[in-house]
Amino acid sequence: MGKAVRPCSIGHRVRILSNVSPDPRAAARAIDALRRGWVVAVGGLRVLAIETADELRLAKFDPQGSADILLAGSRAATLKLTNQVEAADSARPVTVARTPWLDFTAALALADPATDLANPLQGPFRAIPTCNADDAVAALELARLTGILPAFFVLSAGEAEVSVLPADVTAYDSPDRLAIVARARLPVQSCESAEIVAFRSPETTSEHVALILGKPDGQPPLVRLHSECLTGDVLGSLKCDCGPQLHAALHEITESGWGILLYLRQEGRGIGLINKLRAYELQDQGFDTVDANLRLGFAIDSRDFGVAGRMLELLGQLQVRLLTNNPAKVAGLHASGITVIERVVHSLPSNPHNEKYLATKRDRTGHQL
Repeated sequence: MGKAVRPCSIGHRVRILSNVSPDPRAAARAIDALRRGWVVAVGGLRVLAIETADELRLAKFDPQGSADILLAGSRAATLKLTNQVEAADSARPVTVARTPWLDFTAALALADPATDLANPLQGPFRAIPTCNADDAVAALELARLTGILPAFFVLSAGEAEVSVLPADVTAYDSPDRLAIVARARLPVQSCESAEIVAFRSPETTSEHVALILGKPDGQPPLVRLHSECLTGDVLGSLKCDCGPQLHAALHEITESGWGILLYLRQEGRGIGLINKLRAYELQDQGFDTVDANLRLGFAIDSRDFGVAGRMLELLGQLQVRLLTNNPAKVAGLHASGITVIERVVHSLPSNPHNEKYLATKRDRTGHQL
């Protein structure tokens, strides 16, 4: 069985010949291609996303049956691959050697942890060295940006519908490209004089918004960074505290005199709505929110609070009072040039459905509840 991922020199050669400025548009095209189940060349690799593929697409992509499987390190840890020398770093991509019985159905089971407990996976699987590691990292990041499972069939560079380089992926959702695109008066329940401001970058489809409550008075605004949560904000989910936090923040900011609520389109701590629902399914199996994300192959928290920093910069607010229990938000703003002069606690009572969720935030992600 040939292993097409072996020739690391291919990716090196592509990178030298492609010594051009990053092109975020290439990443946008790659995201669209992955969602459609197309083959994407990422530097020196060609990848086919397992989630959006099928048996016919796999046969066309890999007629020899030699494509290995690329997984996120945290997913490989679930599969007990990180005790192998080649996969020792759970933060790095892991390549699983293809075997004759590792067909499309088996690969889908490798990619999706939803049935891990009900249907123990076959094995043993063998981790092999991951060539073109930077390209592999970029491919997994593209999966996150696309909102699909971070798992691919992988071959060396060749014919593909879309090509992208790692630098293009890094540049895709850079906060530096964010700009104000619209603003309007928006009376809301907590403040009838509120103004809404919309932000967008040229390539991404996510539009972040700021709600300015009250009138600037020369003092640093009270600011809340709120990450989008469809289930909590709109549907009233009791599994989290997002909806109550959002509405309490609006009232607290208004009562403080003036401030800004930044509504960040980073659903599910940055993994997207579908993957968040997959994490919910894993939570129903007994895993907490941290372990659910890791079993899916994602980081514990993939949000970029530099986006919020850029929004505040565009609004002319470089010093803020931050309404949060999350030290990572304070650090994220500081890293983007925003001074947090005060952290204001934002704590609400729990309910029987989110007690464990809140305890996990306190005990495993450092929230100061």
